Amino acid sequence: MAGRTRIVAVELLPDAPEARLPARATEGSACFDLAAAAGALLVRGRIELVRTGLKMRCPKGTFLEVRPRSGLASRGVLMVNAPGTIDSDYSGEVRVPLTYLFDGRYRIQAGDRIAQVRLVGDGRTSFRRGRVRPVASRQGGFGSTGR
Repeated sequence: MAGRTRIVAVELLPDAPEARLPARATEGSACFDLAAAAGALLVRGRIELVRTGLKMRCPKGTFLEVRPRSGLASRGVLMVNAPGTIDSDYSGEVRVPLTYLFDGRYRIQAGDRIAQVRLVGDGRTSFRRGRVRPVASRQGGFGSTGR
């Protein structure tokens, strides 16, 4: 994708006046920050679908990947289905499923950065039945490399 700017169409929903376009925090940021369009109260054990007030349509052959923000994770706020996927044919509002790990509550304010989004190429893929030959050094999964 180098050299060519790909455009993601974004609609700001009229019932979400606090909605704002995704934006990079710095020139070196790999992703664009997504902000909450409305406040939400996070309580341990519950999942809140936090509004962004945005509909997004990415180019055919791509998808949008929604990722958590490390700054929120360090405070106990997690994005439940990380990373999330927004398919090129999805046309609804983007909402971010957040939960809180600790006792008590965590308040999200309109305008808070709640997630990150990036455009990803969706290369053609197919799956075929066949034999998978083992690699002795990579069996077991879930930390099998010892790291």
